[in-house]
Amino acid sequence: MTTITTRIGSGAALLMCGATSLLAQAPDRSTPPPLEEPPRLTLPPVQEHTLSNGARVLLMEKHQVPVVQITIIVRAGSAYDPADRIGLASIMADMMDEGAGSRDALELADAIDFLGARIGVGATMHTITASLFTAVPKLDDALPLLADVVLRPTFPEDELERKRVSRLTSLLQAHDEPSTVASVLFAKALFGDHPYGNPRVSTETSLRAITVRDLREFHGAHIKANNATIVVVGDVMPEDILPRLERALGDWEAGDLATPTLAAPAQVARREVLLVDKPGAAQSEIRIGRVGAARKTKDYFALDYGAGSGFGYNLLPGPFRAASAVQTDATQAALQEFFKELAAIREPIPDEELTRARNYLALGFPADFQSVRGIAGNLEDIAVYDLPLDYFNGYVDRVLDISQRDV
Repeated sequence: MTTITTRIGSGAALLMCGATSLLAQAPDRSTPPPLEEPPRLTLPPVQEHTLSNGARVLLMEKHQVPVVQITIIVRAGSAYDPADRIGLASIMADMMDEGAGSRDALELADAIDFLGARIGVGATMHTITASLFTAVPKLDDALPLLADVVLRPTFPEDELERKRVSRLTSLLQAHDEPSTVASVLFAKALFGDHPYGNPRVSTETSLRAITVRDLREFHGAHIKANNATIVVVGDVMPEDILPRLERALGDWEAGDLATPTLAAPAQVARREVLLVDKPGAAQSEIRIGRVGAARKTKDYFALDYGAGSGFGYNLLPGPFRAASAVQTDATQAALQEFFKELAAIREPIPDEELTRARNYLALGFPADFQSVRGIAGNLEDIAVYDLPLDYFNGYVDRVLDISQRDV
């Protein structure tokens, strides 16, 4: 009995000591912990080259892992859709990997999968992009597949019909999605007849009208070597990758470009409230905004602050948008709160709040450069918006230099 009692007592004493030690080490949660100095991002240099056909090449070497990302960026997107063919650029991009060169859609997909590679094509407002991600030892086999997709898409009629039906179905479903309806109508209300006001997917009338001939004509007018930038990031050196690009893309022809000149969208003239009644909706979708700023605005870093709102950037001024979904019976109160906050941003911002915002943006920025795909995505901005080659090395410093007056 004595022995057992001694062991229990000793154990109790040890537990009490442990509890005392833990209490002594408990963190002070009365104030937020101090933020560390944001790290400066120093990237390898962006090397610039030109292929024999005039295509621009931006190369960043990243040798830690034997993979490479190649993105071909062509200046032609949804902003250049004909007025009676809205969605043409998007559908053309979607069709480019549905059969190319000597392969149909299934054969092309099988060839890509066999190499363990990934090829994707997409359209934005001002670009068509085709990207390849592959292991370096497979590059010689994968790069010709990317070249076929960009230079030699076949646009099969049956694949177009499949895409058409799929998009028409999506449009039908979108009519029952209040968030989609709100976003489409917001763009139209803000930009009117400007291409920025067009729906990205298309309209039913345009979808039914687009033909294979339209796809081929758009491709022929815009997908040219002198209208392209090739971004390369990965475990390659110039003496390795440039000859490979020449072999795969050297027969890509340059030519006259059919890129239209777009006027900047007109600013909102007055405050206007538009109401769409959707009986039975459990929530109200709110969109508030005006024409914002172009990507190359000198205020880019000062505009990168805010909660629940933001700027959409393009070559021309895109939208500023504040948005939310609220319970229907709270719609009026939500609108009042929105405009209270939009008015409050004109008042001086507390230094502590500004410091937190600056540090949040600066500390999170290096994460965008952890992978070759992340780096390539950022280098696209250099190509599309004609930014300096060393733009991202000074990004954190420019964020930290933002003053209360700037915001």
